[in-house]
Amino acid sequence: MTLTYRILTVCTGNICRSPMAEYALREAVEAEGLAGEVEIASAGTTGWESGNPIDPRAGALLREHGIDPSGHRARRMDPEELRSADLVLALDHDHVDPIRSVLGADRAAETLRMVRDFAPEPVEDTGIRDPWYGDESGFELTWEQITEAVDGILDHVRAGREQSAQDGARR
Repeated sequence: MTLTYRILTVCTGNICRSPMAEYALREAVEAEGLAGEVEIASAGTTGWESGNPIDPRAGALLREHGIDPSGHRARRMDPEELRSADLVLALDHDHVDPIRSVLGADRAAETLRMVRDFAPEPVEDTGIRDPWYGDESGFELTWEQITEAVDGILDHVRAGREQSAQDGARR
């Protein structure tokens, strides 16, 4: 039996940072041959952008990396989806409290992390600032900050899947 590991990336409106993280992780998961075992989605803490496509600047950057984001539509985080996720990745510090308020303190302690918690070298500030207010350089910085954390996130996923398999074998 294959256990599905669920990841949810969360930012404010779900048009820039969280979809960029979602697509970066999907690419990495596919490259690792884990596509059928790891589900990745994204959402926003607000419904401000619900139904809108990815920000054109984020979309252009993803296309430069061979990723087609045309199917993305922004949506607000769903409480059940948050609770069922094995890993909830906040993109910035202002996303933590809205996520924690839905998850509750215990579940948040188990599943909620910042994307940059997984950077290869410890970083003083784990937040990824919203590039929406700037130009393309902000989107490039966001992409760099996300992609530098991808390997660490995959290591965490592998460890979590192994632990789940061991827990299942004990039952």
